[in-house]
Amino acid sequence: MAEASNAEKTEPASQRRLDQARKEGDIPRSREIGTFTVLMTAGAGLWVTGDSLVAKLSAVVEHGLSLDREQIYNPAVLIERVTADFISILLACLPLAGAIILVMLASPMLIGGWNFSAKSFMPNFGKLNPMRGLGNMVSTHSLVELLKAVAKALLVGAVAWYIVISQKDAVIGLAAEPFGTAAPHLGSLIAKAFLTMVGALGAIAILDGPYQLWHYANKLKMTRQEVIQESKESDGNPQIKGKIRQLQREMARKRMMSNVPTADVVVTNPTHFAVALKYGEGQRGAPRVVAKGTDEVAAKIREIAKENKVALLEAPALARALYKHTDIDDEIPEALYSAVAEVLAYVYQLRAYTKGTTDQYPDRPQKLPVPPELDPFNPASQRANEPPGNKPPGNLQ
Repeated sequence: MAEASNAEKTEPASQRRLDQARKEGDIPRSREIGTFTVLMTAGAGLWVTGDSLVAKLSAVVEHGLSLDREQIYNPAVLIERVTADFISILLACLPLAGAIILVMLASPMLIGGWNFSAKSFMPNFGKLNPMRGLGNMVSTHSLVELLKAVAKALLVGAVAWYIVISQKDAVIGLAAEPFGTAAPHLGSLIAKAFLTMVGALGAIAILDGPYQLWHYANKLKMTRQEVIQESKESDGNPQIKGKIRQLQREMARKRMMSNVPTADVVVTNPTHFAVALKYGEGQRGAPRVVAKGTDEVAAKIREIAKENKVALLEAPALARALYKHTDIDDEIPEALYSAVAEVLAYVYQLRAYTKGTTDQYPDRPQKLPVPPELDPFNPASQRANEPPGNKPPGNLQ
């Protein structure tokens, strides 16, 4: 059951699958919308420009049937006149043809949009497979297309029958009208009938657009296994990503450890926390944290500091506050300026004593001014971060 459910295409297509389908030329298309817009444009164009078009074509025909002696016996003059008449016909039809071509190019924007794919020109011998053809013939999509064709035939036939019945008297009356008025009247009747039948196709086009979008989305649906596989291909295997993150952490830790020998002092907890501070001469701003860590990392920081003769100072509250509220390369918080200043003053005095420039051994700073709310182990800090209504924790000192 689990394998069967996984094989069912129940997941919507991912953006990657949609992009790949579009690259291969597979996009939603509605031929009904394209046919309706082109036919409606042609009918409306003939309705609007019909009189001027007929007048221009009549003038060209009349001019073409009027021949003089020179044109009959001089082929060059005859060819020149035929060419001029042909150009006149093209210019007369150009507005209508231009409108039809413009609508034909713009109609794909209604559903699917423009798309060019070189793969569409490549031969696909899979389409010659008779079994695949039989499968397509008995598919749900083929049944819908058959129903659409039947609906179009019935709808257009019914509309045409209604037009014939409603305009019967007008058509019979054309025989009694003079040719000069009968011809325009006949053209008007034909145009109305054409536009009415094409308008009936609009109902099919309105229903076909949403159906094609639904069919396209349903065709590109994915199984759960395909979604998982695509996620692995796109984002990478979780195990590989985890290994990369581990390597990145190790590299970052190595870079951090290389900064410890350049530090001025390492403030410790003494065993659980270690934070290395640096404040170079002429440096602008506050001292910066160049390394920090807990437990094993803290022990490694202390070891490297001892090997490189970097001063170590036990200041539990300050070490915890610095670790909690700073990141690597961050300046220390303003609230810790005073405490860190005392630590650096002690370190500089200790250096002076070591070099022999002073005979007085500096006093180790004792009660450093660390605000209680910055120490994560201080009850005041825990009460400040505690949600309302909770019981305050006990004394952690």
